[in-house]
Amino acid sequence: MTTWGVVSARAQTFLAFDWGERRVGVASGNAITRTATPLPTVQAQGDARWQRLSALIGEWRPDALVVGVPCHPDGTPHEQTQRARRFARQLHGRTGLPVVEVDERYSTTEAHARGAADADAAAACIILEQFLRTLP
Repeated sequence: MTTWGVVSARAQTFLAFDWGERRVGVASGNAITRTATPLPTVQAQGDARWQRLSALIGEWRPDALVVGVPCHPDGTPHEQTQRARRFARQLHGRTGLPVVEVDERYSTTEAHARGAADADAAAACIILEQFLRTLP
């Protein structure tokens, strides 16, 4: 797990992102209930994508952000790993908020297995709940 910035031990609210080239799944959650709720998936590119993401961050005012980073089944990085990490760095740079990278292997597969109507948002929930379980 990589962190961009410092996540305070008092951090309570989080937004998570399941990054994709065409869509970004989004979920909100908190450290008290350790649960996540799906938000509408962002289906925009370029500046429009960043405007939508900035609006969500402004609306929810999270203490920190969580980004799912895909890897091969054996844990080694691939091309999408680097792109997701770049997205995480950009989020940190644009918002100043701490950003935690979480291994997201199989989150979309799990979302499909659960019958999610919006697999991207459901994957973001899975990623966030995985992170929330690591909190003290």
